[in-house]
Amino acid sequence: MIKVGIIGGSGYTAGELLRLLNNHPNTTVDFVYSTTNAGKPITMVHQDLLGETELVFTDTVNPSVNIVFLCLGHGKSKEFLSKNNFEKHTRIIDLGNDFRLTEDADFKDDTFIYGLPELNKAEIKKAQFIANPGCFATAIQLALLPLAKNNELKNSVHVNATTGSTGAGAQPSETSNHSWRNNNMSHYKAFEHQHLGEINQSLFQTQIGFDQELLFIPNRGDFTRGIFATLYTKTETSLETIVKQYEDFYKNEPFVVVTTENIHLKQVVQTNKCIISLAKKEDYLLITSIIDNLIKGASGQAIQNMNLMFGLDEKTGLKLKSGNF
Repeated sequence: MIKVGIIGGSGYTAGELLRLLNNHPNTTVDFVYSTTNAGKPITMVHQDLLGETELVFTDTVNPSVNIVFLCLGHGKSKEFLSKNNFEKHTRIIDLGNDFRLTEDADFKDDTFIYGLPELNKAEIKKAQFIANPGCFATAIQLALLPLAKNNELKNSVHVNATTGSTGAGAQPSETSNHSWRNNNMSHYKAFEHQHLGEINQSLFQTQIGFDQELLFIPNRGDFTRGIFATLYTKTETSLETIVKQYEDFYKNEPFVVVTTENIHLKQVVQTNKCIISLAKKEDYLLITSIIDNLIKGASGQAIQNMNLMFGLDEKTGLKLKSGNF
């Protein structure tokens, strides 16, 4: 069994990890670290796990576990790792943004590999440390990588993407409380969202010389989970050719589905899927990309990476089903 440690155990991503790992046939959770909840049963925070686990939060770590998931706030993973040492065999997956960019990826004597399986699967299988992608970044990259692979990104790309309230984290804030979010919508960090760096990095990796503008408007939606992203760009390539490019790019990727039908969020919520819809109007290509921000955009993708790192089928523990209602 793979012995797992979770750091920062009280947030939404840690809760999703616990639910998924609790049903994973090859893992056992050794400890869940939380300084604010140390000594309390995990079910006091993640109440849906009542009857499924008797684990208690701890403020100490077991340095010999097989893998550690860092579910800390952005910017806090480097600080934690500088103060806590793990054994050489321990693998680490950071769900924050500390190591996603190339200039930030080096740590001690190793390098964090960017953990988008559909882009870096071979490297992930051999990696010691993984930087799990951001949720918006996952939806947008999966929408654009086949175009980049075929050198089709020759014009600016416009992106409008809406995320659920869980994307803001479990700590309450002015724009995440129910009375503000309910029956409301707003955008934030227009044209300067922090995920743009990793998106552009991957696009340049895939299409050498990529230098087009990525114009990204992130929105806060009136729902709890999921990302609905629409992207458009100009191209003279036919829709039939583009669909074939996407199908070829993702033919061996079990969690990505390509379609020309209209799609909606309930098709992916509570799953590790990304569904991509393609349509064309004259010279404009419309791409719609949908994911669950907490699963494919965070914890599910982290477990997908763990599976690859330990030589398991990447679908292990992730055969989840969405619902229509």
